[in-house]
Amino acid sequence: MKFKNILNHALYGALYGTWYLLSLLPMWLHYLLADALYILIAKVLRYRRRVIDKNLTNAFPELTIEQRNLIKREYYHFFCDYIAETVKFATMSRRNIHRRMVFKGIDQVIDILKSGQSVALMLGHYGNWEMVTAIREPVGNLDCGYGHIYHPLENEVMDRLFLTFRNRMGSESIPMRETLRWLLKHQQEGRPTLVGYISDQVPTWQNIHHWVTFFNQDTPVFTGVERIARKLNQAVVYVDVKCVKRGYYEADLQLITRDPNSLPQMAITDEYYRRMEATIRRAPQYWLWSHNRWKRTREEFDRRFEVKNGRVVERKQAES
Repeated sequence: MKFKNILNHALYGALYGTWYLLSLLPMWLHYLLADALYILIAKVLRYRRRVIDKNLTNAFPELTIEQRNLIKREYYHFFCDYIAETVKFATMSRRNIHRRMVFKGIDQVIDILKSGQSVALMLGHYGNWEMVTAIREPVGNLDCGYGHIYHPLENEVMDRLFLTFRNRMGSESIPMRETLRWLLKHQQEGRPTLVGYISDQVPTWQNIHHWVTFFNQDTPVFTGVERIARKLNQAVVYVDVKCVKRGYYEADLQLITRDPNSLPQMAITDEYYRRMEATIRRAPQYWLWSHNRWKRTREEFDRRFEVKNGRVVERKQAES
């Protein structure tokens, strides 16, 4: 066990040093490397091309093959830019970050936090979502808990490495399973929280409690943000990201509701997906099309699972 810990520390140090040194390169050189990476990923490795083609075909059946191929090429270019920007983010100055990620509607969020109410930010894998963690500084010196929910990586060295750089802007990385505990701790201390949730991910089979029509497809969705907002009476804000130009983004903070329990069940989740689709359709190349978003179908869910006493269980288990 000691040897494993020593090895992990050594590997972390080597990776941290490499990432840190690479991040010191000027941004123009990062983008030059991103252009070279595009050739490798898109032309040579053809990274997840089948998944991308399938997603684009199902999402945009009205487009021609040429139009979908254009989105695919632009997506590959952006994906390589995202990698370059993520590397650079490790040492990018706060001033530069806030030039590259501008928040609109921040005053409304500040007013909500000042009133003592917590805010749940719902965003997606669109644009450079890592830079949204820089929201703490524009909010100011309010006595709040700042965090973003993440799913820990299986490789503990890589998980530690990503957390080191993700937390540098003062927003705490909160493991998904510890979300409610973290929020309740701050609530008991009388401190409001500002937490970001990347909500367009694929839920596990056991976490499927709701389906929406998203890009013409029956789509299983996470409902945890809505359930937490209702339980803790949090305001819900949608983060509408726009890519202004290469490496520069604008995050428009749009209030969905300050009174979640006044809305019908699943209305918040449905509204999030409606807005998320509108964001993507405006400029589709900036969404994560290589993610196998529709790998779980309702047909397979109905065949393998059923809801019993509010829980999703396998049919064999339910029968026993």
